[in-house]
Amino acid sequence: MSRRVNLPGAEELFRSTVPARGTGEDAPTSSGESTPASSGRVKHDEKMTVYLTSEELLAIEHARLTLKSMVGRKIDRGRIVRAALAIALADLEENGDSSEIVGRLSE
Repeated sequence: MSRRVNLPGAEELFRSTVPARGTGEDAPTSSGESTPASSGRVKHDEKMTVYLTSEELLAIEHARLTLKSMVGRKIDRGRIVRAALAIALADLEENGDSSEIVGRLSE
């Protein structure tokens, strides 16, 4: 058993924890109201564990690689989940009973 300690790389150590301009603030919706945007890459004080199937985890990894090629920089899984959560919550707020998340959870 190796006793080597795995340390984070320089990119992770020196990443910005301050939200970029325009992120972390309220994003306007089509109705002119504002809903919370995903928090992006900032220090988070709370943690939540989510269990996924192998297929769901592979889909997130595939999305991460696709986004990396589209955006041109690393995107972590947590950021993808926080962005998707912000989208789902905004849709629920705007569309209520006819939102996609209500439809999926009603199945």
